[in-house]
Amino acid sequence: MVHARRPDRPWSKPGAWRNRSRLVRWSRLARTRRPVTFNDKVRYKLLRDHRSLQVTFADKAAMRDHVARVVGEQHLPRLIGLLDDPDDLLAVDLPDAYVVKPTHGSGACVVVSDAAPAEGRLPPPVHGWAYAYVRPAHVEREHLCAVAAGWLEKRYGRGPNHEWAYGRVRPRILVEELLRGSDGGVPEDHKLFVFNGTCRFVQVDTARFGRRTQDFFDRDWTALDLTGGYPRSPVPPLRPSRLHDMIELAERLGAGTDFVRVDQFTLPERVLVGELTSSPAGGDSPFHPPVWNTRFGACWEVPRRYR
Repeated sequence: MVHARRPDRPWSKPGAWRNRSRLVRWSRLARTRRPVTFNDKVRYKLLRDHRSLQVTFADKAAMRDHVARVVGEQHLPRLIGLLDDPDDLLAVDLPDAYVVKPTHGSGACVVVSDAAPAEGRLPPPVHGWAYAYVRPAHVEREHLCAVAAGWLEKRYGRGPNHEWAYGRVRPRILVEELLRGSDGGVPEDHKLFVFNGTCRFVQVDTARFGRRTQDFFDRDWTALDLTGGYPRSPVPPLRPSRLHDMIELAERLGAGTDFVRVDQFTLPERVLVGELTSSPAGGDSPFHPPVWNTRFGACWEVPRRYR
């Protein structure tokens, strides 16, 4: 089965000229020149920080190399395969549980586990950047290849004036081990916000494939009166026993840049890095109440010029 690929046209959609326009870029530069809120500063960084490090963070394969170099490969999920051709999934020796995702986007993955709901199914290939949580018995290899091929045909980032770094990433398919929480399901996702080398806040996402909740804490695990798009847990998540190690790891990865969010999974025997990002939600993160947008921004000192 061979999948035809469309030409590499990251900004060929109708209206994409608006993102290419120099006038639009200058306008956005002017509007963001004195950023105050967190979202303002994300947009400021997107427009001005064109260092190769931003492409490394966006690229899920290059990010693995960066994490291994800075803190050691023991802090990464086991790599099962890194594929240029989605049809190579037909030949990969896949375990009963694994994760498949594209290297060049965000918000897309297939999680295969016997803990998935019985009704879970793979999405149609045309679905785009979608999550799926399915049991091994419901994964037909050719369907999985078609989903992966659909990812490789898409571009993420909305043009050179927005999340431009994704357009510089070589599109590939990443297959990793599935991490399991204490209940056998997908573990809690801890997202540590590191500003100028110091971790200030921790976001905890639970039940990503169920009744998702989201809680925020400061670095001392004091709960914040903040929601970010999903409701808080009825029972707040417990302070991780290895919180100190998590913060130290995040700050090592955040050294040398003004902001990065380090996403981690904490298992009984190890702390693992899942993702690095400098542009959460592309500068459109929801903050309720809105004052937290300013409070997060106050922790972030952006440079006048990125070097």
